[in-house]
Amino acid sequence: MQTDFILFTAAVLVPLVGSVIAGLGGRLMGDVLAQGVTLLCMTVASLCGFAALYDAWEAGFPHLTIRLAEWLHAGGFEATWALRFDTLSVSMTAMVLSVSLLVHFYSVGYMSHETMPTYRFFSYLSLFTFAMLMLASSNDLIQLFFGWEGVGLVSYLLIGYWYDRSSATTAAIKAFIVNRVADLFFIVGIGLVYVLFHSVQYDVIFAEVPQVLTASYTVCGVSFRMLEVVCFLLFVGAMGKSAQLFLHTWLPDAMEGPTPVSALIHAATMVTAGVFLMARMSPLLEYAPNTRIVVVIIGATTCFFAALVGMVQPDIKRTIAYSTCSQLGYMFAAIGVGAYQIAMFHLTTHAFFKALLFLSAGSVIHAMHDEQNMFRMGGLWKKLPLTYISMWAGSLALAGIFPFSGYWSKDAILGALWASGTTWSYYGWLLGTATAFVTAFYSWRLIFLVFHGRAADEHAFSQAHESPSVMTVPLLILSCGAAFVGFLLAPYYIGEHQSVFWNGAVFNAVGDKIMEQFDHVPTLIALLPSVAGLAGIALAVLFYIVSPSMPGALARSLSPLYIFCLKKWYFDELYDLIFVRPYAVLARFLWKRGDNTFVEGIPVEAARATRLSALGAIRLQTGSVAFYAFTMLAGLVVFLAIALCG
Repeated sequence: MQTDFILFTAAVLVPLVGSVIAGLGGRLMGDVLAQGVTLLCMTVASLCGFAALYDAWEAGFPHLTIRLAEWLHAGGFEATWALRFDTLSVSMTAMVLSVSLLVHFYSVGYMSHETMPTYRFFSYLSLFTFAMLMLASSNDLIQLFFGWEGVGLVSYLLIGYWYDRSSATTAAIKAFIVNRVADLFFIVGIGLVYVLFHSVQYDVIFAEVPQVLTASYTVCGVSFRMLEVVCFLLFVGAMGKSAQLFLHTWLPDAMEGPTPVSALIHAATMVTAGVFLMARMSPLLEYAPNTRIVVVIIGATTCFFAALVGMVQPDIKRTIAYSTCSQLGYMFAAIGVGAYQIAMFHLTTHAFFKALLFLSAGSVIHAMHDEQNMFRMGGLWKKLPLTYISMWAGSLALAGIFPFSGYWSKDAILGALWASGTTWSYYGWLLGTATAFVTAFYSWRLIFLVFHGRAADEHAFSQAHESPSVMTVPLLILSCGAAFVGFLLAPYYIGEHQSVFWNGAVFNAVGDKIMEQFDHVPTLIALLPSVAGLAGIALAVLFYIVSPSMPGALARSLSPLYIFCLKKWYFDELYDLIFVRPYAVLARFLWKRGDNTFVEGIPVEAARATRLSALGAIRLQTGSVAFYAFTMLAGLVVFLAIALCG
């Protein structure tokens, strides 16, 4: 297994090498050489990642730990820097590296017209990949949190890459702050894990779960099971990274960054971290049924909410961004019913078709000279044939149309929700099936608005052309992934070979048969998502091909509902009213009254008192000898009087 250790370690650490070299030496090397270094390192890391995955498959997917160094040692607490080698970490590593490698190559063409140096951008991309790999390969919660905060930091740098744009810097700050809110819950959850298990290492935690099932907290006379509290806190942390309802507001604004950044954030890094965390913590979640109900409710509601909002967005990238939010809701709904394998399967298939959709959108934006409003596009299928084909492949996978990859994973989620047989799982199935219809509708709305009809901007349309091969080749590779990954991986992730493939890397409680029942639902239930998807496509054809005037008429007749969805259910306005404005008022009060008046007033008043006392002392210095003699005599009299009276 020494070879496996070397390969897996190289897969995780080599992107960091590329990031450091490009970041620190980019000014001297120049953009071309810095790009070459990051591409070379990502290629080597990807080859090592796939080789490690193959070796793990040959060895029966063992559970091993690669110890790198001692990290923290404080009192009785120890944390080592180690890499966890199991199915969950190795498969996640291979997926992240493959998508990130294609994004790196694509970025060479996309950023070719950038006026500022790009070595910093490529350094950030590689650092982003490294942080996600550290998260995925972590052997304890401390190292996972290191990667967790790493992707948060680098996402801030990448979203705000164009720092001369106020919208980009505002979006970066928003993403950073919203994630810090969720991370507060995550930190408390990690602390309670240590209190409960006296360790943060996965193997120790998972082995001790049966011994703490009855442990509870009592707050104000009310008892809470400790596992429920811990799992709920970890889930709230995951909600922030994975943009679930109430903590989702940062995700659409993250579109202010360059399109390759959007692809990487939405496909392989950042937003997938929350789903990965829940799958890794499956031995705890299995014994926290109340938390799992909350997960199903939040996931299913997010799924439906984001689809409705995406249905009316005019911006091509924001439409795809809301589809990410929606698909993450599917994954969390699967987590909530204990179908962790299915959630990871959808995470993997989603990575390929979502990266494809974003990079295809980037090709359109590149061709239209940075135009992102779909209503100003049209007729581009002749100008961008490869991009058009790629967008079709990604949309078919997103809509869950057979045999594309989304069909295998999304239908499995809906089957698991139905098979679970609880009130809340039926709620998830109902919203998930409705979302399948809406998803197909807005996917083909995007295709028809962008590639069919007539462009509103004739000048931009006349100059539009297909992207260079360095951008289109990654699109074609991802198109193959969107078409075949689901079919190829289904037997291992959720099919007949799943027990051998996962080998205990995710945990299903004894007696939980969800992974055996999800594909044995009634035929009508199994077919309904595909029927809903085809119906959504048919409605989009009617609205945007057969009768293009219908969407506008419908929007006017349902104006309040249309505006409600266009304004994203007013979450931003609500948060601005509840949190941002009161905070600004409080900050202004503390600044003017607290800082300027009180804090700065102390030295000002002290200086004034010193000045007044000095002026009083000056008045005593008259220069008159008689006055000085009189003063001394008066003082002597007072002194003698005190002495005699004493």
